[in-house]
Amino acid sequence: MPARLNPYIRFDGNAREAMEFYKSVFGGSLRVMTFGEFGGDDPSVADGTMHALLETDGGFTLMASDGPPGTTATVGDNMSISVSGDDADELRGYWEKLSEGGTVEMPLEKQMWGDEYGMCVDRFGVNWMVDIVAPPT
Repeated sequence: MPARLNPYIRFDGNAREAMEFYKSVFGGSLRVMTFGEFGGDDPSVADGTMHALLETDGGFTLMASDGPPGTTATVGDNMSISVSGDDADELRGYWEKLSEGGTVEMPLEKQMWGDEYGMCVDRFGVNWMVDIVAPPT
């Protein structure tokens, strides 16, 4: 899969509702995964959206999540750009360049869902997420 850039919106507990709305606007296929599905042991957020993906027939892709426990989403600062794919060398190169001179919020490392994932804010204040998709098992 070639690398793709996608908008990623962080919500404050209503990501599923928002993504269902966007699906009603744009159509397509919506996949929602919860924190509980991936071993989140906090019952207060088990039903929260860890990751949602809307892929439309028109070729749009929109991603979203609820913020992790203890965080809030501030409108205007709740948008990121996600770059994802399966070419690990290419994506690690992007990560190195994007995070240089910026702030690493989550190191690029293997996550509980199997992908290698990291978050940073580049030196211009833009929020980035890099996701190296795990090979199929």
